[in-house]
Amino acid sequence: MLSLLPERLDRMVLLGAHCDDIAVGAGGALLELSRAHPGVHVTALVLTGGGSLREEEERAALAAFCPGAKLEVIVHDLPDGRLPLRVERITQAMEEVRGLGEPDLVLGPSPHDLRPDHRAVARIVPTVFRDHLALGYELLKWEGDLAQPTAFLPLAEPVLREKIAKLHEHYGSQRDRTWFDAETFAGLARVRGVQCHARYAEAFHTGKIVLGVAPLTGVDPID
Repeated sequence: MLSLLPERLDRMVLLGAHCDDIAVGAGGALLELSRAHPGVHVTALVLTGGGSLREEEERAALAAFCPGAKLEVIVHDLPDGRLPLRVERITQAMEEVRGLGEPDLVLGPSPHDLRPDHRAVARIVPTVFRDHLALGYELLKWEGDLAQPTAFLPLAEPVLREKIAKLHEHYGSQRDRTWFDAETFAGLARVRGVQCHARYAEAFHTGKIVLGVAPLTGVDPID
């Protein structure tokens, strides 16, 4: 297992179909990356929930999950459960976000997610962010669509506890959901931790990575 670190992290783009998707799927990563890169530019695009309590929750939550970051949150009001019918509008919204600056990292839904809204967003990511490092976060729901991830970010236990506490603090509207509890979040993090020789971890899916190789010096060229 090889650890690969980005050359820089000046700008991140976060993509979510619904309010809470980003924090549930990548809240630990946001805490770790924001603290490791103070002042990082973070633009979050959420496609549904605009003008509702969900938007208020999302803005407060992402501010808490991105400490010290230069954060911009954009929440649209597309209809929940109908995103596959809004491909053109989603693409336009992503292109507008990309126009704000080229990100070093894009976090969005996993392409393996079976929920139609999540899958619709995930399918558009590689068409807009073709030359970017894009990672798909996991959302554990009843669909049973978890696939084996390809990238892991180990989380120290205090960071996981902080993530869980912030989720419960900021997403009161979700507390009655069967999947929204500490055991669910910690359980998945423990499984992913085992898979990367850590106690806890968040895991991600990535499609294509281009490896750069430094020019060789002091070596005669091949005839």
